[in-house]
Amino acid sequence: MRFRNPLVAQIVEFLSDIGLEVRCGSVSDSAVLPGIGVADGALVIDEARLRYPGDLLHEAGHLAVATPERRRTIHDNVGDDAAEEMMAIAWSYAAALHLAIDPAIVFHEDGYRGGASDLLENFNAGRYFGVPMLQWVGMTYDEKRAKTEGATPYPKMRCWLRPG
Repeated sequence: MRFRNPLVAQIVEFLSDIGLEVRCGSVSDSAVLPGIGVADGALVIDEARLRYPGDLLHEAGHLAVATPERRRTIHDNVGDDAAEEMMAIAWSYAAALHLAIDPAIVFHEDGYRGGASDLLENFNAGRYFGVPMLQWVGMTYDEKRAKTEGATPYPKMRCWLRPG
């Protein structure tokens, strides 16, 4: 699978490497995020309709924080669970840093119902949310727990997909 946009290609390579399925395909104009769909736990990318490559990390974050059993069943709508939304936002910020991508590409001006700049400001200042839940499911450590474990804290991830 090849993508013209080098950023899209970089993100897709990362997502594939961590174990998320990514496919090229047609995505409806009614998709929540332009050019991005979800089919049976796989991210479907319609590059011609993809407006913001950073949205791939956010949508992948939803798949990554879902239990493996639930992930396989997600189709079209990733859900509206507030805890998963916060985890997906925190996950996408960590993924952007891991990929050395400017987080502003994920938290762009048309994203997050107009609140992207506030989210970006908070995360850049180390005021993270979603991390306690990511820690609870075994994906990262907060500062305190990282010290006791001798590990690097969030935004470093212990694993990119929620364990079963």
